[in-house]
Amino acid sequence: MSTAASASHEPVGPVDSSRIPRYAGPATFARLPRLDEVGGRADVAVVGVPFDTGVSYRPGARFGGNAIREASRLLRPYNPAQDASPFALAQVADAGDIAANPFNINEAVETVEAAADDLLGTGARMMTLGGDHTIALPLLRSVAKKHGPVALLHFDAHLDTWDTYFGAEYTHGTPFRRAVEEGILDTSALSHVGTRGPLYGKKDLTDDEKMGFGIVTSADVMRRGVDEIADQLRQRIGDRPLYISIDIDVLDPAHAPGTGTPEAGGLTSRELLEILRGLASCNLVSADVVEVAPAYDHAEITCVAASHTAYELTTIMSRQIAASRG
Repeated sequence: MSTAASASHEPVGPVDSSRIPRYAGPATFARLPRLDEVGGRADVAVVGVPFDTGVSYRPGARFGGNAIREASRLLRPYNPAQDASPFALAQVADAGDIAANPFNINEAVETVEAAADDLLGTGARMMTLGGDHTIALPLLRSVAKKHGPVALLHFDAHLDTWDTYFGAEYTHGTPFRRAVEEGILDTSALSHVGTRGPLYGKKDLTDDEKMGFGIVTSADVMRRGVDEIADQLRQRIGDRPLYISIDIDVLDPAHAPGTGTPEAGGLTSRELLEILRGLASCNLVSADVVEVAPAYDHAEITCVAASHTAYELTTIMSRQIAASRG
């Protein structure tokens, strides 16, 4: 077996918070072991990318990964919403951070792609904690090398399919246009979820549609409900390999103030988590949660929401890994 957990080795789980206080010890995601503590191989590798050179407004997402880890101290090993103990079903480990050049976006993109190649090459799936949304492009490149063009669910207030900013091709507003141009997305199964707010012009929407994206706005979620939306997304994805990319600004600023480009009228954290739980049958091959900027957060509201979001995604992947082993 190519991963850490096997029939003869039970996964190494998180620190027991009934014996060691949650606020004590190193802040790995969900208090899980480091990757080197499980022999350098895991079924799901949680990895941070402290990079925010691609932002167009408020910086600070480079500190998001570690802030999410701190908030994740409160997570517990059993997930009742999915009736699963994800850290017992598969080996999940914290792989630390990918250190990318903050002064050279092109080099940073290459660094993230190479590091993702290495992690995926071990047989792991990735749960990435950003960082700004620029990092989704190199992550998708790496995932597509393994699975071919993938289906994409993009949870975000914004489209992120613009062409350039100030002539720069790689920014947090352009990753999915680049991904379509590079042929690494399955254009029959692309959806934005939670979009809202003003645009530069109607052409933003027509260009986005030409790339193959469907749009579920935050108002659609409010009017139609999470169950109907999740069903629609499942049907669009089918059994394709799926990548989920979540910009935390998909949530309303009341639920996620700690982000770089907030927009009024967003999803509640409850709506986001319920939609994700409704996607548990999809073939989730990797995921990211990005754009958490803790300097603008209050009482860890954003970081707590992001940690629970990553927990639901990790649970989905762990369940599928366990099911594939019979």
